[in-house]
Amino acid sequence: MEQIGKRTIEQVLSFLEGARGGFVSGAGMAKDIGVSRTAIWKAITELRNQGYLIESVTNKGYRLSEQNDILSEEGIRSLADPALWEDGAALLVYDCVDSTNDRAKHLAMGEGTHGTCIVAARQEGGRGRKDHLFFSPDGGIYMSVILRPDRIPFTNSDAITAYIGSAVCEVIEELTGRKAGIRGINDLYLDEKKICGILIEAGSEFDSDTLQWIVVGIGINFDSDVSRFPKELREKAASLFLPGKASISKNRLVAAIIERISRMETADEKSAKKVYEKWREMDC
Repeated sequence: MEQIGKRTIEQVLSFLEGARGGFVSGAGMAKDIGVSRTAIWKAITELRNQGYLIESVTNKGYRLSEQNDILSEEGIRSLADPALWEDGAALLVYDCVDSTNDRAKHLAMGEGTHGTCIVAARQEGGRGRKDHLFFSPDGGIYMSVILRPDRIPFTNSDAITAYIGSAVCEVIEELTGRKAGIRGINDLYLDEKKICGILIEAGSEFDSDTLQWIVVGIGINFDSDVSRFPKELREKAASLFLPGKASISKNRLVAAIIERISRMETADEKSAKKVYEKWREMDC
């Protein structure tokens, strides 16, 4: 019996994500990937077993349902500018991690490339400022991006946090029409309730006191069931969408945020002032 590998499954998912809303021919995928039609069928079956909603129609092929919303590397890449990965930046997507910031920091302390992004659907050890617990259940988006100081125009922690907060607010408004505000520079609110937290961490070389790396952590309540949050959080927290009622996919939001963060590279020296002006406009 023909066996299929993880790579074939990933390639099939990439085809489906790239044509979201449209059909992809099974024969066409088989030819492009270099496998049999049976291998394509097995890959589709495995993706369905993983929770992907895939329609199949005779003489049309396969289509990824618009209702499907599973975070995936293939899904994010299909919606983001390919130039984001040209310098070797990695995109690592997990169902669950201890902390995306911790994983990003581990990579940053080594050879982790500028722009590398860690994304997870759930965290078991999410952290906020001063090591406070950051509740990170299913329904959220948890992501961390590595920044190298020599690739961005400013390294002041407040300027970076303000830039990221403003960027996430702008992306949310552009994609959903909902206008979020910023409180305390690193929390995003909708209707007086928190939907997002931002944590910036950095590492320096002790002898020279030279900044080596920056990790930007973003946690968003996307379509979280707030009624299941710990009692002390229910009154303070909200979600961007009600469970199962999202008007965009998680992959689309992540792709847009990564793209917006990448624009920091092309900013000029006067950008810090503009960042603070934008942050003040969004201060709620």
